[in-house]
Amino acid sequence: MDNIKNYVQQNKERFINELIELLKIPSVSADSAYAQDVINTADAVKTSLEKAGCTFVEICETPGYPIVFGEHIIDKNLPTVLVYGHYDVQPPDPIDLWTSPPFEPVIKTTEIHPEGAIFARGACDDKGQMYMHVKAFEYMIQSNSLPCNVKFMIEGEEEVGSKSLGWFVERNQEKLSCDVILISDTGMISNQQPSITTGLRGLSYVEVEVTGPNRDLHSGLYGGAVANPINVLTKMIASLHDENNHITIPGFYDKVEELSAAERAEMAKAPFSLDKYKQALDIADIYGETGYVTNERNSIRPTLDVNGIWGGYTGEGAKTVIASKAYAKISMRLVPNQDWEEITELFKNHFESIAPKAVKVKVTPHHGGQGYVTPIDSIGYKAANKAYTETFGVQAIPVRSGGSIPIVALFEKELKSKTILMGFGLDSDAIHSPNEHFGVFNYLKGIETIPLFYKYFVELSK
Repeated sequence: MDNIKNYVQQNKERFINELIELLKIPSVSADSAYAQDVINTADAVKTSLEKAGCTFVEICETPGYPIVFGEHIIDKNLPTVLVYGHYDVQPPDPIDLWTSPPFEPVIKTTEIHPEGAIFARGACDDKGQMYMHVKAFEYMIQSNSLPCNVKFMIEGEEEVGSKSLGWFVERNQEKLSCDVILISDTGMISNQQPSITTGLRGLSYVEVEVTGPNRDLHSGLYGGAVANPINVLTKMIASLHDENNHITIPGFYDKVEELSAAERAEMAKAPFSLDKYKQALDIADIYGETGYVTNERNSIRPTLDVNGIWGGYTGEGAKTVIASKAYAKISMRLVPNQDWEEITELFKNHFESIAPKAVKVKVTPHHGGQGYVTPIDSIGYKAANKAYTETFGVQAIPVRSGGSIPIVALFEKELKSKTILMGFGLDSDAIHSPNEHFGVFNYLKGIETIPLFYKYFVELSK
């Protein structure tokens, strides 16, 4: 334990500087304008794995962005850990809300991170957390303490639904064979209380288009006589929730898992301050589905949210126009047993059915994935808990996350391996938002903790 602590302290500045260089590359997978930057980031990840000590590293071409694969095989009779991460990032928009440029990383102190946090797009999600594994591996190689085989699979399409990952996994099952999959793309309760994510929500993401007249119209000459697609779209969206914030799509809740009172009571043991939650978000009150508390609404219940809506004139000044078209992007977070393709079809059928005849509606599915729950009695979970307990001084608490990592269910199906989600980010790290950041403490603590997972996983596997 002292050895890894010393190694981290001796190499602290280098670890931070290497991550900063990686964060400078704007690897936005959702925007084709950044295509070369995404590819450049894959090359940078490949180089980092080679320098860390992988005996084999390659850039694997896919129908989309490449996957970086690396491995270090000690003995085929020993267990194998497969590390998954992603090198692509969310779009930085809206740029004007950033306090510093999203791809010019800076370290700033905050109330939660008095020792500093790295502010940049991708700092926490997921370049910083992915790079912890590279540096933890580097330590194990340098100290000759790697107790088992390790493989890395770092992709570039996670933020757009991992479109090519399924294609790659299905064709490379032997290459990716492993005993456990290790991912750091989640968070923990606090810097004093670690937690292990044991459940993820699934996802269905769609775009809707409402078309009225065949061109934009003068709102004085045509207003009141022709359907306004923006008005219609907003009414349709509003109807998707009832007065209890229950989703109104027929069949939407048919397969929703209802947790027992005992399970909900166990969840309630996790430390949570509603006042601090509201204060951190600068909101006067919470809002959500009737009958459930905040930590249930954002983890064990499905949701439907508008992620973007546009149409008509949004420039400076006035333009009296009825737009021909209106658009919205909508995501639905799903719980285990809800099939994302089935939910997408239910949404499409319902949304088309509630449209007035005066408009045409088009629903375009984008991507999705299934929810996932991992058991807390597995060797992988126990190893992660022992690792956290050693570095933080307290046992980790199992929690269910409101986020989605659709490939986790895919891994279980194709590779027959359980996934352990060892996250080191915090809810306050503003992932997907302006001013995303990752605490220096969290980054270095991850590097310190991960080698212990390997140690205990091998010990418990004997």
